[in-house]
Amino acid sequence: MIRSRHRRAAFAAAAMATLVAAGTPSPAAAGIGDRLFPHLGNPGYDVLAYDIAFEYSGSNSKPLRAVTVIEARATAPLAGFHLDFARGTVTSVEVNGRPARFESVGEDLALTPARPVRAGAPFRIGVVHTSDPNATDGGWVRTDDGLAMANQADAAHRVFPCNDHPSDKARFTFRVTAPKGITVVAGGLPLFREPGDATTTWAYRTAHPMATELAQVSIGRSAVLRRTGPHGLPVRDVVPAADRERLARWTARTPGQIAWMERKVGPYPFETYGVLIAGARTGFELETQTLSLFERGLFTDPRFAEPYVESVMVHELAHQWFGNSVSPVRWSDVWLSESHATWYEALYAEERSGARLSERMRRAYGLSDAWRAVGGPPAAPAPPAPGRKTDIFRPVIYDGGALVLYALRERIGAAAFDRLERTWAARHRYGHASTADFIALASEVSGQDQTAFLRSWLYDARTPAMPGHPDWKADGAVPQPAAAAPQQGGRDPHRHGKPA
Repeated sequence: MIRSRHRRAAFAAAAMATLVAAGTPSPAAAGIGDRLFPHLGNPGYDVLAYDIAFEYSGSNSKPLRAVTVIEARATAPLAGFHLDFARGTVTSVEVNGRPARFESVGEDLALTPARPVRAGAPFRIGVVHTSDPNATDGGWVRTDDGLAMANQADAAHRVFPCNDHPSDKARFTFRVTAPKGITVVAGGLPLFREPGDATTTWAYRTAHPMATELAQVSIGRSAVLRRTGPHGLPVRDVVPAADRERLARWTARTPGQIAWMERKVGPYPFETYGVLIAGARTGFELETQTLSLFERGLFTDPRFAEPYVESVMVHELAHQWFGNSVSPVRWSDVWLSESHATWYEALYAEERSGARLSERMRRAYGLSDAWRAVGGPPAAPAPPAPGRKTDIFRPVIYDGGALVLYALRERIGAAAFDRLERTWAARHRYGHASTADFIALASEVSGQDQTAFLRSWLYDARTPAMPGHPDWKADGAVPQPAAAAPQQGGRDPHRHGKPA
C-alpha cells in the first residue's frame, strides 16, 4: 500500500516554496502544483480523517449549518496554512482547541493558529460554517426531494472545508440531522441512527481512505433497497421512494455486476456498494465511493436500451477499483481511471449483448487524432477552459484511453494484460498510482520494456499505429453500424451526455 502522504510529499515539493521558513500562509491560494487545477490542494500537511456534521432544514435551497473537524499531520512547520473552501460562511475556527484567525482568500480559507504546529505533529482543525446548496459550479446537487453530492473534479470544497485534491485521501465520518420522514445515506457503513422529537440524526463512516471528490451524502424521501453481494458484501441501493418498485429490477443486477468485475480484476475493494438513483438532471453519472450517483432518467428514458444502461452501471462500478481504490496522483493521471472504467464497460457490453469491443476500438481509432487535437493526448489532457472545469472529461480519456489499453493488449497478449490488470488493482489498493507507475508495471508483467511504446500512445499528438491492425486509419472517417441505435451514440456514460 502506498500512503497518500508519501506520494503527496514528492508531488508538493514545488508548491512548498510558497511557504516561508516559519510556515506563514501565502497571501494567495497556493495549491500543490497540479497542472490542470493549480489552486487545488494545500502544502504542509496530510489529512488523516474528516468528521462532517450537517443540519438539513427540509429545504434544498436553504444553506445547511455544518461543522467540519479535520484530523491532520503536519509535513512542515506551520505558523499558518490553507484549506480549500468556498460557497459557505465561516463563523469560527479552532486549531488544537484554540481559536484561530481566518480569512477567505479566493477559494481558500487561510488559517493562523494561536500556536504554530511543528513538523510531524498531529493536529485538529474545527470549522463552524454553512454549506450552500445553491451553487451552480458543482458540489451539492438539488434533487426532486432533497440533496446529493457531485464533487468531481474540484467541488468538494464548495460543500465543506478540505484539502480538495485526490492525492490526499482520508477516512470520512458524516453525521446528518434531518426532519423526520427524510432518509439519509452516505458513503461507508452506518454508525447509528438517533431519533429526536422532530428530527433524526444519521451517521456513516468509511472503512478506507477516500478522495474528497468521491464523497457522497444523499438526503431525501428515499427507499433503501438492501441485499447481499458476493462473499456476504452488504449492498444497499437508494432510490426515490415513489419509484421503489419501478427501479428495483435495475438495482437487483448490482450483485451480479460486482461478481463479474471480481472475476476480471479481483476482490471488490470496499466495505459496501450500491447505486444512488437521484431525481436530478445532471447530464452525468458519478462513481462516488461505495455509492455511485445516477440520474433517474437513465433508467426511465425508453431511448436507453437495457444493455447500454447495464454497461453504464458497470462503468461506475469499475471505478471502485480504478479511480477510487487506486486513485490518480495528479489530475493528468485521470485517464487511468476513465480508460479502465470504459474498458470494462465495453467488455461487459461485448459479453452480454454482443457489442464487439474490437469494433468500438476501431471507431475510436478513427476519431483519435481529432480527439487529441482538441483535448490533448490521454496522459497530458489540455487544461479546462475558464468556467468549464469538467472539460477535462473529454473523449480522449474515455475511449481514447481505452484505445491505449487495447493497443497494449494487442502488443503483450491477453494473458499478460489480464495479469497486469489484477496486479495493478492489488498492488496499489487504497493508495495512489501514476502514469509512470502503469508504464513500469506493464514492463514488469510483460517482461519487456514498454516505455517507448506506451509513452508514444499516451503523449504523442498523433495516434500511433495499432498493433495487429495495419488497416486502421486515424483519419476521422469512422465506419458506422448500418442501424446505430440512439442508445449507443452520444451519451457519455460518465459526464455531460445526452441521447443522440
